Amino acid sequence: MNPTAAILVIGDEILSGRTRDSNMHFLAQELARVGIDLQEARVVADRHAVIVAAVQALSGQYDHVFTSGGIGPTHDDITADAVADAMGVPLDVRDDARAILQAHYDRMGVEMNDARLRMARIPEGATLIDNPVSSAPGFSVRNVHVMAGVPRIFEAMVAGLLPRLTGGTPLLSQSYRIQRGEGEIAGPLADLAATYPDLAMGSYPFQQNGAYGANIVIRGTDGARVNEAMTRLATLFPE
Repeated sequence: MNPTAAILVIGDEILSGRTRDSNMHFLAQELARVGIDLQEARVVADRHAVIVAAVQALSGQYDHVFTSGGIGPTHDDITADAVADAMGVPLDVRDDARAILQAHYDRMGVEMNDARLRMARIPEGATLIDNPVSSAPGFSVRNVHVMAGVPRIFEAMVAGLLPRLTGGTPLLSQSYRIQRGEGEIAGPLADLAATYPDLAMGSYPFQQNGAYGANIVIRGTDGARVNEAMTRLATLFPE
């Protein structure tokens, strides 16, 4: 069985609609590629107690929890504090994180002030996650992986983190377009799904030029089974 995962997206800007989240979509694709099953996505506000409760709940339920957002230099970047509290470990400036940031700001000719030093605060026992974009590291503490919310930084951190994690069998998928309404295909599709309980089958309806149809997506870890089910689907609903 593949390892399981959840993503916790943190930020008032997501919940207010000011910012559109893309990190969940990116992470879902990357986890499917390495065989880690993303089973839950949760979005919470920049509230310490709410983040603590979410991290504790998700980390107890899944093999991995990936967080996005709230690890910058400003007062509302409270993810590191909340994760440390959720894991029951102290949080303080760590020498290796400080050195990474100091070198970065020295190269830029920028002062390392107290606000920037906040990004070197790491929970005790955590492993750093490299940030090749802006240097401020993320971190993994037990099964919780804390990363930036800016998409290009998040994506770079994920690229560095995933090779450290043990995955399973990659999820494979195929799709088939049917030019009939869901009401017409629901019965045969349910029978097909019952025949292949090891596969996931989803129906995604559309309307085009006044006609109804559906894209059927079949997912699974066994390529031969996915192919077989797709062949039977095409037989049931020839183009």
